[in-house]
Amino acid sequence: MPFNIPIFLTWLRVALIPLVVGVFYLPNFGFSRTDIGLASALVFIIAAATDWFDGFLARRWNQTSAFGAFLDPVADKLMVAGALLVLVNLDRVSPIIAFIIIGREITISALREWMAQIGASKSVAVSSLGKIKTAAQMTAIPLLLYNGDVLGVNVEWLGHALMLLATVLTVWSMFYYLRKAWPLMKEKVGDPS
Repeated sequence: MPFNIPIFLTWLRVALIPLVVGVFYLPNFGFSRTDIGLASALVFIIAAATDWFDGFLARRWNQTSAFGAFLDPVADKLMVAGALLVLVNLDRVSPIIAFIIIGREITISALREWMAQIGASKSVAVSSLGKIKTAAQMTAIPLLLYNGDVLGVNVEWLGHALMLLATVLTVWSMFYYLRKAWPLMKEKVGDPS
């Protein structure tokens, strides 16, 4: 297993996941729910920033690796799934929305793995639609974790609007990837070898 700064940042993201979740379940030591939400949101933002930064450094320093390419999306999915489960538990996200988002991530990850095995991974490369979905989702989650006021405005409504947008884009992008892969899926499933 290679070890470099980009992989370290990815491992750091994985290590921050229990902290994003855990602050809601530790004794509050006199902190308000808003303070606890702010702490969780800030940790989530730091973890999300490592996602961008590790990819940037890996490309810039030419330190990309098969292990890094595997670990990076796993860390992303774990981070989002952990945060969504907390938000469901706090009744800030519908279980249906969480199921749609997590289910899509599992489906597309499996599709990408299968497409890579048959040598067609470029068919399901990340699209701009997927990037917009990720941006909406990664903005909505810390807003809903915080769930307080910014400059006198409660950001809950913006978090819910962005989460709804992310959910719509989640379904749309899933069908986009499946449609792109469908011809190869039909060909390979029909192939007895």
